[in-house]
Amino acid sequence: MLPEDFINITRTTFGEDLWQIYLRAFDEPAPASIRLNTDKIAVDGIACGAERVAWCDNGYYLKERPQFTFDPLMHAGAYYVQEASSMFLHHVMKHIVGTEPVVMIDMCAAPGGKSTAASTVLPKGSLLVSNEPVPQRASILAENIQKWGIENVVVTNNLPQNLSRTGIMADIVLCDVPCSGEGMFRKDEGAIAEWSLRNVEKCCSLQREIVSEAWQCLKQGGTMIYSTCTFNTRENEENVKWICENLDAEIVDIPTEKKWNITGSLLAGFDNSVYRFIPGMTRGEGLFMAVLRKNGDCTQRLPKMKLPATNERLPEEWIEHPENYIIENSKQCLTAMPKQWYGLMKHLSSTLKVVHQGVRLGTMKGRDIIPDQCLALSTALRRDAFTQVEIDRKTATDYLRKEAVTLPADIERGFVLLTYMQMPLGFVKNLGNRANNLYPAEWRIKTTHIPENVTDVIGQVIENKKQRI
Repeated sequence: MLPEDFINITRTTFGEDLWQIYLRAFDEPAPASIRLNTDKIAVDGIACGAERVAWCDNGYYLKERPQFTFDPLMHAGAYYVQEASSMFLHHVMKHIVGTEPVVMIDMCAAPGGKSTAASTVLPKGSLLVSNEPVPQRASILAENIQKWGIENVVVTNNLPQNLSRTGIMADIVLCDVPCSGEGMFRKDEGAIAEWSLRNVEKCCSLQREIVSEAWQCLKQGGTMIYSTCTFNTRENEENVKWICENLDAEIVDIPTEKKWNITGSLLAGFDNSVYRFIPGMTRGEGLFMAVLRKNGDCTQRLPKMKLPATNERLPEEWIEHPENYIIENSKQCLTAMPKQWYGLMKHLSSTLKVVHQGVRLGTMKGRDIIPDQCLALSTALRRDAFTQVEIDRKTATDYLRKEAVTLPADIERGFVLLTYMQMPLGFVKNLGNRANNLYPAEWRIKTTHIPENVTDVIGQVIENKKQRI
């Protein structure tokens, strides 16, 4: 049952025709959709039985919602399960980035859908700072970032004002702000239960606080992407109008196609370009997005930082193009940091709570360097540095549950990279009579029920772009 206040406000805002279209959407199941990781795979959307999301080159609707948890390819970062409307960020990013590397901040990034989407479109060599204020959600964000394989990344767990105090100047800031969640009502009954007029006002106030801090992290001439998953104009158009009037911003028009059925501004007297996705009109859940430019010339430049005189050399053979990285040893943990962004990353590490950064290569233990799961899933991994063993689905599921894995008798001892459908899944240490499972305990599949029949989300049509065997 929808809240009465929500019905009254939204019906008036939408108008009767649009309101009835929205109501009919509740009789339809929410579509399942995924976004492919094109840095790892290439897939023919027709061959895998999926229909492409119109506004995202690598987004696909699925015919049915499979049990994603039991698909090893999801854990390998082959794709991300994301609601289709949210993939509109992909389209927006294509229109605001050029060819030169940039710094982008995702201010409220968990669980990582928009950060991973942005990373695919950012120019090569760009740095992504993914921040999440809530500690538990920051851990989930770091896990998803690592599975996606992003190299030039810093994951932080801070309030927006902490980032603004660092003096960082980004080219792009994404503010996917906490909201009243009206756009999720079809698929989340909890969002309905939590909704109230008071919560709308509370969210509106919080959103302006977040944007005000985020604005200080944005270069003059830089771009802010403001988004919510709600419908009301209080949290959407009125906030965009407030940003323009109080923060010296101008709205950027992003070209779209009429057949996408995106709804524009619903605030009387406000005719600027904004983008609202309404179930029933567009094939997805609720989303609002606006793109704003910070007035002024982009004259700020990041300060240069001298590279360290010493550099850990091992295990540089584990990554592609090791000359592009500084390998740091912090408490016996080896991390590859991109030279291009080393200074900024060190500055952020000294001023913020950093949950993850760069490519974590491994941990030194005695004479061994134990390779890290982050390395296994990174696009920087040099696969031929390790013995590789291709495993079947059952073995892959056992591995992801952190259970015992048996390797063929002829596999040499040492660290072995397991692959599923030729895609890296993680490491084991082969001791001859057994293999130690090195999959992170906190990432393991925890359910004890394993279904007999599991649908291949992508299936045998995968062409592994990163295969270097």
